[in-house]
Amino acid sequence: MSIREYLDAAIRAAREAGRIQREKLWGGYGGFDFKGERNIVTDVDRASEEIIIAALRDACPGCDFIAEESGAISTGSRFRWIIDPLDGTTNFAHGFPWFGVSIALEIDGILEAAVIHHPVLDEVFHATRGGGAWLDGKRIYVSRRSPLSSCLLATGFPYDRTSCNENNFAKFIRFQLAARGVRRAGAAALDLAYVAAGRLDGFWECKLNPWDVAAGKLLVMEAGGSVSNHAGFPHHLDDHRILASNGLIHREMLDILSLGDIPLTL
Repeated sequence: MSIREYLDAAIRAAREAGRIQREKLWGGYGGFDFKGERNIVTDVDRASEEIIIAALRDACPGCDFIAEESGAISTGSRFRWIIDPLDGTTNFAHGFPWFGVSIALEIDGILEAAVIHHPVLDEVFHATRGGGAWLDGKRIYVSRRSPLSSCLLATGFPYDRTSCNENNFAKFIRFQLAARGVRRAGAAALDLAYVAAGRLDGFWECKLNPWDVAAGKLLVMEAGGSVSNHAGFPHHLDDHRILASNGLIHREMLDILSLGDIPLTL
């Protein structure tokens, strides 16, 4: 199969998972379990992941997976799917309509294809390495806004923010003072897709997992943006700190990130 065929299979799987999420949301979903003090999981997460993995196994027999609910499924394949079946679970469980499906494909450790689906708006962002970034058939690009004071950013906070000094609080305050605005909507994959589409100018966060950022990273890069870790070095999926921007404000954002955190005193 070609990369395009793998991509199409991922888009179909994301849309099917998104359909279930839409139906459950509008049906008044209210049940969830905890997998940490604040980190929750729903049966919709699990059902979405099962649908996606089954569909991608049909398209790519014998492939590897790393997914939020199932963890790593390894057979030694050159192909690895990286899946967040429902990014923004807390939002979903509360009926807040900002959540999505994120699927990326690695071949020999290189990101080759990405899909992020926003079920509520029925938008599908996708990218292939060297093939650009797209939203529902239209080519997308990062914004051309600068300096940082003219820009809209997004971020998020880790689940252990009340007990760990790396909580992003100080950085959030500094960026609020430096930028036009900062949004905290609660789904990193969609934030990255919005950077790729020029709706946001930059995004930073810490304590993220590969499934949170893999698809969004490729989208931003293919849309002409910049992606690094918080020290300015190339970002790898096992690095939990990510910075993505339109490129024009990347240095300014790195300068603020270099100031570090303020110890938690609450």
